[in-house]
Amino acid sequence: MPSTLIVVHVQVQVKPDAVAAFRAATVANASASLREPGVARFDVMQDLDDPTRFVLVEAYRSPAAVAAHKETAHYLTWRDTVADWMAAPRSSRKFVNVHPEDAGW
Repeated sequence: MPSTLIVVHVQVQVKPDAVAAFRAATVANASASLREPGVARFDVMQDLDDPTRFVLVEAYRSPAAVAAHKETAHYLTWRDTVADWMAAPRSSRKFVNVHPEDAGW
């Protein structure tokens, strides 16, 4: 079976005085996102060497699931809440899973 998950890596750098608040808001968004039917994973990572840098690893079951996520109340709240905490604009890249295949998620 071919792999079809859309895996998004979001790179974020936040202002030093906003790290704790950003982390709490992002964990709340990730937890709510995991309850969406089209979300396979939603991980939040913090850089060991630079605690102002985060990577969000989001795995979606379809392009429609990506679009649906961006319309949820928890995402919109997160987006608006963290906007002023960014030290630089966030960036993202999209991937397709190679291993494990879809059934392994």
